[in-house]
Amino acid sequence: MEKLLACAMDIGEQMVISGAEIYRVEESISRMCTSFGASRTDVFIITSNMTATVYTEDGRSFTQTRRITSSSTDYEKLHNLNRLSRRICAEKLTEEEIRKELDEAIHCKTYPFWLECLAYSATAGAFTLFFGGNLKELAVSLFAGLVVRLCLLLTEKTISGRFFSKFFSAAIATVIAYACVKLGILDDVDMVIIGNIMTLIPGVGLTNALRDLLVGDSVSGLLRLIEAVLIALAIAAGFFLVSVLGGFVL
Repeated sequence: MEKLLACAMDIGEQMVISGAEIYRVEESISRMCTSFGASRTDVFIITSNMTATVYTEDGRSFTQTRRITSSSTDYEKLHNLNRLSRRICAEKLTEEEIRKELDEAIHCKTYPFWLECLAYSATAGAFTLFFGGNLKELAVSLFAGLVVRLCLLLTEKTISGRFFSKFFSAAIATVIAYACVKLGILDDVDMVIIGNIMTLIPGVGLTNALRDLLVGDSVSGLLRLIEAVLIALAIAAGFFLVSVLGGFVL
C-alpha cells in the first residue's frame, strides 16, 4: 500500500504541475487509493504542497507529502495522466506497470519548438488585427511574437520564476514596437503591444483559480489568483519600464 500510495502521489504531483484543477487531483488520488484497497483516503492539496493519508482494512495508516516547486500548462501530459489514473482504477495495474506508464506520460512527445514560435507569432498577429491593426502593424506583430517566444525560452532557462520571464518578454515586445516607430515603419505602437501582451496574459491560470474558488478550494484558488495577478503586474511593469522610464511617453 505504501508503494502504491507513492505512485498515486507521483501522478497527482505531475497533474498539479501540468495545470490540473485541485479538486480533480484530489478526487483522482482518492479513487486510485480506493482501487488499491484503501478503506479511507484523506487528501489535501494546495498549489505548493500535497498531503495524503490512506487507511487500510487492518487498521494501518500511511501518510505521504509532496513539495511542488514548479507549475506550467501542459494539457497533453495532463490528458495522459488522467487516462493513466482511469486505467489504474479500471484494470488494477501493478506498481511496475504504473511506473512504466507514468514515465511514458511524463516524457510524452511535445510540440516542436518551431511550431510554438509559429503559434505565438500567429496569435499575436491575429489579436493585432482583431483590435483594429493594419497590415504593417500585423507584420511587426508577427515578428514581435516570434521574438517573445524566444525571449520566454531564454529567460525560463536562466531565471527561476515565471514573473521575470513575462516581465522581460513584455519589455522586449514594447522595445520592438517603439523601435519600429522610431524607424518610421509604424505610426503607432498600441496595436502591436496589445497583440503581443495578449499572448502573455495568464488566462488559463485565472480560469483555474476561479474554478477552484467556485468548487470550494478557497486556499488553492486564492493562491492561483494571486499568482495570475502578479504575472499580470509583471507584464504591465515590463511595458511601463520601456515606455515611461525609457522616455518614450514622457
